[in-house]
Amino acid sequence: MGENDGMPSRLAVIAIDAIRPHLIADFWCSVLGWQVVDEDAEVITIAASDSSWPMIDVVAVPEGKVIKNRLHFDLRADGVSTAEELDRLLTLGARRVDVGQPSDVSWVVLADPEGNEFCLLSRPVQELLPRTISATTTPLSC
Repeated sequence: MGENDGMPSRLAVIAIDAIRPHLIADFWCSVLGWQVVDEDAEVITIAASDSSWPMIDVVAVPEGKVIKNRLHFDLRADGVSTAEELDRLLTLGARRVDVGQPSDVSWVVLADPEGNEFCLLSRPVQELLPRTISATTTPLSC
């Protein structure tokens, strides 16, 4: 087997459909500090500077988003407060959205410029280290 602890599969790419793929690729590059690593007429691939996995493929599609995503990103602030990161995300073009979450949740639900939901979790990375991040640290209902 490969370098993945004996697992035969690895998460390589997450795909995001977009009417305006350049807008969405630019948004996520700004959010994550990533860069475009490949591009053709239908797909823009973005990744960390070391091209580590997973990458994100922003795929050109003709139709807009209609319903709530069944899969989304959960982000944590890293090196700044959660409030500072929220301000930065909003400045980059994210907007707050209501997907039916209770008003007292500890995370913020946002959407990218085409309406794809993602969450900013309440605790920054530094509050979780050095303990191991487990499945119980991420809200399942976000």
